[in-house]
Amino acid sequence: MRGRAGRAGAETVGVVLASLAVYGAVTRFEYLPHPGFQLPAIALGAALFPLRRRFPGPVLLTLAVLIGPAPCLGPITAATAYAVARRTVPARRLSGLLGAAGALVVASATVAAPWLGLGPMLYGLALGLVLTPTAVIVPGLVGTAYGQQGRLLRALRERGDAAERARRLADSEARMHERSRIAAEMHDLVGHRLSLVSLHTGGLELALARAAPELREEAVLVRQATRDAMRELRQALGVLGPLGRDTGPDVLTDATGSRADIETLVAQSRDGGIAVRLDWTGPDLDARPARVRRAVQRVVREALTNVHRYASAAHVAVTVVHGDEDVRVTVRNGAPPRPPVAAEGRGTGRGLTGLRERVELLGGTFHAAPLPSGGFQVDALVPADPGDAVVMERSGPLPAVSGTAEGDAPSGTAGSRDGEGPLPAGRRTIEALTLAFGLVALCVLMVLEVGFVYAAHPHKNGPPPLPRVGMTYQEVAGTGVLDNAAVRAAATGHEPPRPLGSAGCIYPFNGATESRPGGLTVARYCFDASQRLIAIDRFTVPSVRDAVPWETP
Repeated sequence: MRGRAGRAGAETVGVVLASLAVYGAVTRFEYLPHPGFQLPAIALGAALFPLRRRFPGPVLLTLAVLIGPAPCLGPITAATAYAVARRTVPARRLSGLLGAAGALVVASATVAAPWLGLGPMLYGLALGLVLTPTAVIVPGLVGTAYGQQGRLLRALRERGDAAERARRLADSEARMHERSRIAAEMHDLVGHRLSLVSLHTGGLELALARAAPELREEAVLVRQATRDAMRELRQALGVLGPLGRDTGPDVLTDATGSRADIETLVAQSRDGGIAVRLDWTGPDLDARPARVRRAVQRVVREALTNVHRYASAAHVAVTVVHGDEDVRVTVRNGAPPRPPVAAEGRGTGRGLTGLRERVELLGGTFHAAPLPSGGFQVDALVPADPGDAVVMERSGPLPAVSGTAEGDAPSGTAGSRDGEGPLPAGRRTIEALTLAFGLVALCVLMVLEVGFVYAAHPHKNGPPPLPRVGMTYQEVAGTGVLDNAAVRAAATGHEPPRPLGSAGCIYPFNGATESRPGGLTVARYCFDASQRLIAIDRFTVPSVRDAVPWETP
């Protein structure tokens, strides 16, 4: 919370300093006849800027109205438009808000132009039209792009987390399914052995009834204990899942996983059109524990099933290496020459997950991955005598989805920006530098725009107006027309009669005085008794060569 408040304060100070910089540059153009209004407007904008997240629409529209009479608010308005566009999600609402803000900028500048002394409303309209893209439209589009980018990144994160969560759930379901199958196998194996014990105990009970009646009760106790053990085994294994028994060719027998059983699986695949060969190294597995044989049979069967689905036209090699310590099973297929017709989409991978669970529970290792050549390989290493140790599950808890819904994005997280989640330090620095550079560029553009508009309207310091009849003597003198003694002496005796009512005339030496061959054209300005100009005459007087130059008394 403290970091977020510090960042908001830094943003406010930055935009206020930018507005003061624009104010200092614009006043050099002598554009603002009422500079006393600009500083209070900047102070008001600084007070409204922190409220842009809570009241985005009203703050932006208020600043759009103020920027017309106070163009120095351009940086604050631009930063507000950027922030509002970044957080506003509905495109229709955002376009309407930016359009209304742009219209208010043009309208306020047009209405305020005569009051500012800029000139007619036409010049205010021009100012509003050049300020609208810089202060509203461009920052709004940039904010929209940044906001859309942040929302897309959040959506991608959420989809990735959801996909990972779904994969972990599918793996967990496959493990539970495989454990249910293992429980069923344990029920079949142990239950079969217990039923044999109960059967032989019943026979022993009948035999002892005649030969040793005193031992008959012991045989009865053994038979009842065996029956209770079978019942308790069924109840305990039922916790792991439904005890669904394999049926058909998958029924669990004493030959399951033996060399003859594996050869039967290979032969069935070969009869189905699969080019598969079997390489068996070492003795048969009939002397190994049933769970080892079952694991070997499951690996071969599942791998061949996948070959049937995805690479029915490829060559397949099944390798079984039976050593003293372990049994290695490898099923490898080459790249299919053409996509299989029966394959529709990709599998769920639950079969391989179940195989991994079965092998790792025995203390072995399991690997399944595509080959660089385009094929696929399944490799399992099963201990030949796993004993009583069982490797527990290695997977961790399911990951929680880190993203949230768009409307419930967390806010106030340290390092977050507008509820988009924490950003890396390097990315925050690059983004801050980019936004600062963009703000400086916008300030320069605003100053240039105001300067161009100022250059288009008439200035008070332009060229002085020409003298005209009806002006007073002071007004004529203000235009630079003053009496010259030399010109007066040249005109004496050669000037036309003065107009009626003339009280005096002046003879300036200016652009109206021209020298021609044999003569000099001079101008005469005559005033009445009230010192108002009543006539402007131009005439030519003869010039005398090699004469003494005029002297100014």
